[in-house]
Amino acid sequence: MTGLVKTLYHLAAFGWYVFVVSYLFAKKKEDLPDGIFPYGGPWKYLTFINLIVQMVFFGLAAMKDLQPLGKRSKVSFLCLMKDFLFSVFAFPLGMLVVLMFWGICTYDRQLVYPASVDGFFPPWTNHAMHSLVLPILLGEVILEPHIYPKSRNGITALGVAGFLYSGW
Repeated sequence: MTGLVKTLYHLAAFGWYVFVVSYLFAKKKEDLPDGIFPYGGPWKYLTFINLIVQMVFFGLAAMKDLQPLGKRSKVSFLCLMKDFLFSVFAFPLGMLVVLMFWGICTYDRQLVYPASVDGFFPPWTNHAMHSLVLPILLGEVILEPHIYPKSRNGITALGVAGFLYSGW
C-alpha cells in the first residue's frame, strides 16, 4: 500500500508541475507587463528554474516507482540520480524560493511581485510557484527516505550551480 501511495504522490506532483510549467509557457508574450522578461525570459527567475527542477525530480521519482518490480533496487543509477537531485537541488532550491519570496514579499511586495503582474499571473499561479512547493517537498520528505551524497559533493554541485546562475 505504501508503494502505491508513493507512486500516486509522485505522479500527482509531476502532473501538477507539468501543468504549471505548461501554463506559464502558454502565456502570450504580448500581454506581459513592461520589463518583466527583457533579458533571459523566464529563465532569469529562480522561481521558474525551481519549477523545472521540481518537475524533473518528480518525473524521475515517478519513473523509478513505475519500474517493474524485478528491476527496482535501492542503489540503481536512477535512484541515485533522483536522490542526488532531491538532496542537492530540489529541496534546497525549493526552500530558498519559498522562504525568500515570502520573506521579501512580507517586507515589500513590490520588490518581488509588483502589482502590475497581478493582471498577468492570477493569484493561484503565484501560490503554485511560491507556496505549494513547500508542502509538496515536505510530503516527499515524509514519504520516502533518500540516500544523501557526501556533503563535499553536494555542496560542490550546489556551489557550481549557484556560481553559474549568478554569473549568467
